[in-house]
Amino acid sequence: MTAVWLLPIVSCIVAASTGATVAEVLTNAQHALWTVLASYILWGIGVPLSLMVMVIYLQRLTLHKLPPKTVIVSVFLPLGPLGQGGYGLVQSSQSKIYGNSILIMARAMKLGQCAKEIFPKTGTLEQSSGPTFYTLGFLVALIFWAFGLVWLFFALASIVRSKHFPFNIGWWGFTFPLGVFATSTCQMGTELPSGFFRILGTILSLAVVALWIAVGAGTLKGAMSGQLFFAPCLADLRVQEEDKDAGKVA
Repeated sequence: MTAVWLLPIVSCIVAASTGATVAEVLTNAQHALWTVLASYILWGIGVPLSLMVMVIYLQRLTLHKLPPKTVIVSVFLPLGPLGQGGYGLVQSSQSKIYGNSILIMARAMKLGQCAKEIFPKTGTLEQSSGPTFYTLGFLVALIFWAFGLVWLFFALASIVRSKHFPFNIGWWGFTFPLGVFATSTCQMGTELPSGFFRILGTILSLAVVALWIAVGAGTLKGAMSGQLFFAPCLADLRVQEEDKDAGKVA
């Protein structure tokens, strides 16, 4: 088992995080409300499932050795649902009201802030429910960020322990987890506001850019040489199939 199990699950969290982006183009307040509620449902599907898989993955790391060097990058993947899950709950936005409709103008994902603005305008729940969703969303996002620090330490320790490991297409697994963790950190700095989170978020963002350039250059080089098109996760399967065929011949 590897953390790749998280990839199909984290798609729900990513979809949930884009819900407020869709809501920003909806001038009808009721339609925007439905979009935000659907996004919360998707978030509720993806995050608990991710946490379940992370428990199983932690048990795998505890009872067995580290993943092979060819897929060691997968140890960074748990940062994905933690960073994206926290970022999707809280994102700063600005809302302008025109008549009875709401035009939400925002930079990206912002479920908590959208709930804060939309719930009172649509009469959803109590008047205080919108700010409550926003405040609880920030609290959960902060907890997820702290939990992400633990997995970041695990991942870095695994990489250091593995020392040299060959470049393959799986190195792109570095970019998304670290990227969403960086955006979550930057957003913490915006919401608090906090100079510490802003500086740390900037450092992480620069590291992601440098990593993206390095992995992109390696991908281009590997594609031109033809050595890149190799799936490490299928290597053992190929060996098993060859052994099976050899057994039939014997």
